[in-house]
Amino acid sequence: MTGIYDVNSYFGCLSQTVKRLPFASIDQIAGILLGAYDAGRMVYIFGNGGSAALASHFACDLGKGTLNGSGKRFRVLALTDNIPLMTAWANDSGYEDIFAEQLANLVRPEDVAFAISGSGNSPNVLRALAVAREAGATTVGLSGFQGGKMKGLCDVCMVVPSDNMQIIEDLHVCAAHALFTSIKAKICHATGAFA
Repeated sequence: MTGIYDVNSYFGCLSQTVKRLPFASIDQIAGILLGAYDAGRMVYIFGNGGSAALASHFACDLGKGTLNGSGKRFRVLALTDNIPLMTAWANDSGYEDIFAEQLANLVRPEDVAFAISGSGNSPNVLRALAVAREAGATTVGLSGFQGGKMKGLCDVCMVVPSDNMQIIEDLHVCAAHALFTSIKAKICHATGAFA
């Protein structure tokens, strides 16, 4: 971890990286997710490890946190949440297929596949994005480093400009919260509800 040797240097690195985030990409993703909400399209979120935890967290925020009394609901599913199905695909086909095979059953044109991968090179994330693109879905993602192979499979990919996985994961959580907060505010504004 170059340049990080204690708590102060960690937070110094984090704050410097925040200043270099591609905020326009985060805004673009917010627009895509809001469009999916408006059109009643599904959003599928997936990733591994800490990114799997964020997929569940973000799906929860979008699915529950955007309710505003209008009756309209965000159609969102974290592909990380069905552990029996993931292990069945991993055992019978291969770990690389745990998200792609779920999407093959579910994804439709103009749905959104939302990938999260710090490296941008997780084989199961890349396969899922390929399946989503083939089905005509919009693909978005959160990555780090230089975006990895994932960047080329996403219509919009927000790349955290860092080579430190912990900084990348921290800022993926921040990006997810920024997306949620922005989307919720726009939904509330459009319906006259209070955010």
